[in-house]
Amino acid sequence: MLTILDRYILKRYLMTFLGIMLLFIPIGIMISLAEKIGRIIDNEAPLDEVIIFYGNFSLVLGNLLMPILLFLSIIFFTSKLASNTEITAILSSGVSYWRFLRPYLIGASIVAVLIFLMGMFIVPRASIGFNEFEFKYFKKGRQDRQTTNIFTQLNENDFIYVSSFEPKRQIGYNFTYEHFGENDELDYKISAANIRWVEKDSLYRLTSYKKRKIRNGVELVETKRRLDTLFSFKINDLTPVSYAADTKNLFELNDFIKDQKRKGASNVNVYILAKYKRWALPIAAFILTLIAVAVSSVKRRGGMGFNLLMGIALGLVYVFFDRIFGTMAEQSGFSPLLAVAIPNVIFGALAIYLLQKAKR
Repeated sequence: MLTILDRYILKRYLMTFLGIMLLFIPIGIMISLAEKIGRIIDNEAPLDEVIIFYGNFSLVLGNLLMPILLFLSIIFFTSKLASNTEITAILSSGVSYWRFLRPYLIGASIVAVLIFLMGMFIVPRASIGFNEFEFKYFKKGRQDRQTTNIFTQLNENDFIYVSSFEPKRQIGYNFTYEHFGENDELDYKISAANIRWVEKDSLYRLTSYKKRKIRNGVELVETKRRLDTLFSFKINDLTPVSYAADTKNLFELNDFIKDQKRKGASNVNVYILAKYKRWALPIAAFILTLIAVAVSSVKRRGGMGFNLLMGIALGLVYVFFDRIFGTMAEQSGFSPLLAVAIPNVIFGALAIYLLQKAKR
């Protein structure tokens, strides 16, 4: 049951956090709009699409900044409590420091649940429209996926390869399809100058088609100038968009990663890292809450300004560690799990140290 103290601190916790979110997100929208208004006008983006884009932008930005804004909001209102000697009065009345932390942990639990639901289910849907708009109007001409030397394993027996792929035209060049039978021996191989998806007929068109197969030690070759046929894969399975992981909810992302592992995708670590980061953000809410309380609950000569400065510095260090280890996981063989865990372990230990120091 919540006491008066719990309700008082919890109300300040949630209201300050909500206030800072409502302050920073419109600022982010204004900055983005000021930067991109020229391209919006030049590309004649419809007003309704722009409005929907900035609605999605608000969700994506809010989810990205939520842990850091939570951190700053706690420092802000806890510093005010300390400067008004309210914390001294609370602790002097016989309330232990750990009991004083309880409403903060309740608030962190509420925010962690919000972060979890946002990151796992709400933001992925918003990311679809956000990224599609970005590449349609702001990143015109840029590719949103790998387009050269694409190798994909469809299952245990089938492999496909194209030297280059044009997503807009849905055509791949220097196409190869290999099927292996028993004992991992090549059963047949299909090659073509290009493969094109013909949407109106729902089939694939191969140009300069050639099929080689071996039967009883004899090589059989079938060639055609053009062949319309069907395959079990979709043309976009050749290479997913670069932001694919951002657009999938918890269950879809698990299935997607499993599928990419089966195909032997070279960038599967990017998707695994995105998955672990979603799980790490709710944990970060607790760690940053504890650090913020420890930093700001002690009355200092510099007051709130000094506490905010220290908080911003710690926040930047946290983001730096997160980026460094994330880049290592994406571009090397470094474990995505360790890339996510190390910053949280370091700052978790820092939180415990600072709390013990603040308590004394």
